[in-house]
Amino acid sequence: MYLAMNRFTVKAENAEAFEALWLGRETHLKEMEGFKEFHMLKGPEREDGTILYASHTVWDSEDAFRAWTRSDQFRASHAKAGGQGKLYEGHPNFEGFAPIQHIA
Repeated sequence: MYLAMNRFTVKAENAEAFEALWLGRETHLKEMEGFKEFHMLKGPEREDGTILYASHTVWDSEDAFRAWTRSDQFRASHAKAGGQGKLYEGHPNFEGFAPIQHIA
């Protein structure tokens, strides 16, 4: 298993548009071998007027995730992302995780 996460800092006044962008996009994730699941998470509004969002995908392996990042499906999914920088502060913060324990 491999978990790939991006964190986005969004001004509260951009939250509705940011969410609409994510909820309305074509992901193409289900077309990828090794893809398990996707979640977009929303944190509470902070004192500075921003909201932390985190997207994460679960993959069979880091290799499956890396294949996604080099795929035509990845490029298609992110084709409109470049023009949306005004909806979040800075760049997304990527973090990748490999498990050391799993309890089910």
